[in-house]
Amino acid sequence: MTTLEIPHVGRFDVQVWEQGSGDPLLYLHGYERHPGGAGFLQRLAADRRVLAPEQPGYGSSTGFESFTDVLDVALFYRELVESWGIDRIDVVGHSLGGMFAAELAAIAPQLVNRLVLVNAYGLWLDDEPTLDPFGAADQVKAAKWHGTPPKAEPTNFVPVEGDPHAAILFAAQNLGSATKFMWPIADRGLRRRLPLIDAPTLVVHGTSDGLLPLSYAEEFVRLIPQASLAPIEAAGHYPMVEQEDAFVSAVTTFLSS
Repeated sequence: MTTLEIPHVGRFDVQVWEQGSGDPLLYLHGYERHPGGAGFLQRLAADRRVLAPEQPGYGSSTGFESFTDVLDVALFYRELVESWGIDRIDVVGHSLGGMFAAELAAIAPQLVNRLVLVNAYGLWLDDEPTLDPFGAADQVKAAKWHGTPPKAEPTNFVPVEGDPHAAILFAAQNLGSATKFMWPIADRGLRRRLPLIDAPTLVVHGTSDGLLPLSYAEEFVRLIPQASLAPIEAAGHYPMVEQEDAFVSAVTTFLSS
């Protein structure tokens, strides 16, 4: 059974997609949008309780003005998990959500059981700069995908009757929120904190990602003490969409090991 709730946590009202039962799993979405009830989330929920909040500043989740930096975001997620009465939780973070997942694991190691970082932001390599994700839309779209970009990417956007501009405003709000943590580069000192992570970590990376080269995933693995790399071929920034079977297999195998 899928539920959609908007719990009040401190200064925040947060929309949360939830499905499944069993060991809890927190999914933190990427810089563009929450994926809604995407196929990979439903499959992860087959044998565990998946909780996928929409970050404040995105969609209908409020409280973005309370964020000053990434530490505030990590503390918010700690508070959110604790509000569910959960002592230990597996965390999967994609893209910008991967950066926040890593921060959460570093500052609240008692909370994070296992960690999965998927095409995660948070580092900067002078020898291989990342493409500006807020640059020319056509260039960014082509860089994100290994193959032909899908006509519709997974999203929780709900069309507004009579408002043809709703989708544009939705995307602009989401990207505007992301710039606070990713522009001009998504380096907020995470490199210094990654060695503090003691949760077993799987770094998943679509090898055709034109936004984040594979070298960034390799750097995460080098800096996190108990980390391993799971490259996914024929996939770009969204391996959970382009290679859903391989993604789900890698994540579920790791979480159950």
